[in-house]
Amino acid sequence: MSVTPSQMRSPRWYNYWGWGSGDMLGAGAQAVITGWLFYFFTTFCDLTPVEAGLILGLPRLLEAITCPLIGYVSDNLRHTWIGRKIGRRKIFLLITIPLLPSFALIFVSGQTFAYYLTIFIFFELLYTMFLIPWETLAAEMTKDYKEKAKFAGARMLVAQSSAILASYLPTLIINRFGGQDSAQTFLIMATIFGLLFSLVVLIVVIFTWERPYTEDEKAVVAKPLDWGAALMIPVKMFRDLSSTLRIRAFRQHLSIYLGGYISQDIFNTAFPIFVATVMAGATVMISQMMTAMYVAQLVSVMIAIHLVIRIGPVVAYRSAAAFFTVALLLLLVFYWVRPEMMSQDLFAVVNPASSAFDLSAVFWLLTPVILAGLGRGTLNFVPWSVYNYLPDIDEAVTGQRREGIFAGVMTLVRKLAQSGAIILTGWIIETGGYVSPVAGAGIVQTPGAVATVAALLVIGPIAVMTLGAILSWSFRLDAASHQVLMNEIERLRAGEVSPSSPQAQAVVEDLTGWPYAKLWGRNPLVAKTPSVSEPGGPA
Repeated sequence: MSVTPSQMRSPRWYNYWGWGSGDMLGAGAQAVITGWLFYFFTTFCDLTPVEAGLILGLPRLLEAITCPLIGYVSDNLRHTWIGRKIGRRKIFLLITIPLLPSFALIFVSGQTFAYYLTIFIFFELLYTMFLIPWETLAAEMTKDYKEKAKFAGARMLVAQSSAILASYLPTLIINRFGGQDSAQTFLIMATIFGLLFSLVVLIVVIFTWERPYTEDEKAVVAKPLDWGAALMIPVKMFRDLSSTLRIRAFRQHLSIYLGGYISQDIFNTAFPIFVATVMAGATVMISQMMTAMYVAQLVSVMIAIHLVIRIGPVVAYRSAAAFFTVALLLLLVFYWVRPEMMSQDLFAVVNPASSAFDLSAVFWLLTPVILAGLGRGTLNFVPWSVYNYLPDIDEAVTGQRREGIFAGVMTLVRKLAQSGAIILTGWIIETGGYVSPVAGAGIVQTPGAVATVAALLVIGPIAVMTLGAILSWSFRLDAASHQVLMNEIERLRAGEVSPSSPQAQAVVEDLTGWPYAKLWGRNPLVAKTPSVSEPGGPA
């Protein structure tokens, strides 16, 4: 017996924002890590770009196991007493709350490569324990297209706000305590974020809920975990993971997801180094430019919430990629012309009343980062607005609800791609001749090293975004096609075996990649008889 839309609770505004606040950890941690950690390691910790890249990249390879495992286990905790009484998703969230302040330990300077790698692996495990269960909650709280868009919008607004905080905190801390280009600045910032992370996870626990139990589930007696069967989890888990890649819309979605996010991984790693070398800027200038960019991203997300519903995710992705590309090309032009006064304080340069005001500097400091922010905000929003609808497409094929599996696969693929991108970026920067400066040593980079950083910053993101656009060219998921899909799912759930119309059949087959006659479990994609803990199994 399935849960129909009429039986589900209706989210209120505080539920949207309560769930969305979780991206203070989801995106906030990544904004600090991707925006500052490579720069922190190579500037204050006497680590090489390759060592910094390995620290940032290797833990993501370990998450090839932890991400899907947590998704799989959280899906199946419904069989247990803990899952029924506390929640199969929320138990993971509760475990992380007291441990998240350990984030500050990453930013203790003067430690060894092994120390930073170990601490970062520990935090990434906590991060995954929160992220995978949290991402499933929006899909469990509603089946409505517009409500899911609101959840995605709340998430992205919080994400961009946390990114603004991550980018501007160093400026605030330096202005308050002094000591520009001091490792202490980053330790204070990480301590503040670690405490915020615990607070927002508590808010998520309070203001969200999990999918209601069906009558069939209530009839099943809770049972302890079978540890013998648990040994077979990796085999079944990776079978289920691979099954998601046989959903056509999910494969196309991954190209949008990776195209948008890997381009930003490369940019985030190289941009602080670009500002420090090409623009002769220090921590305050990097912080101020990143702040301007993240403010533009926030505006972009607010626009994208409506844009995706009106024109669909693919067109929105292409538009965002175009903005980001123009910004990157402007940075390349800047590298060639290199205007004067680039090491000035940004706020002094853009203030007409300041003696440091220079119109040329205003253009080169602000225009590229604002355009980049307008593109990046939408690139961030599009994949996660689409994600909430993917379990619906999967349900049409399998007759099961597998939100956790899809969250696990998305995060797994993201982490693997991010790992490769960051490790490769660090290797390219070091191969180009970049030398890690010990703070205050005054090391001047060679022209070849600066050219490598500039080329990587521009060419890498453009190439990845272009590939994503090509692979997702025929992606057809939008509000209209989703409504057709949901109507057909209701027919399949009621025992129908034929489509309501040829047009509906074409839509559903295009999204799923499967013939209509093989939908609703009539295929080898998953086990023929789903667990009673999952609704709407094959007829």
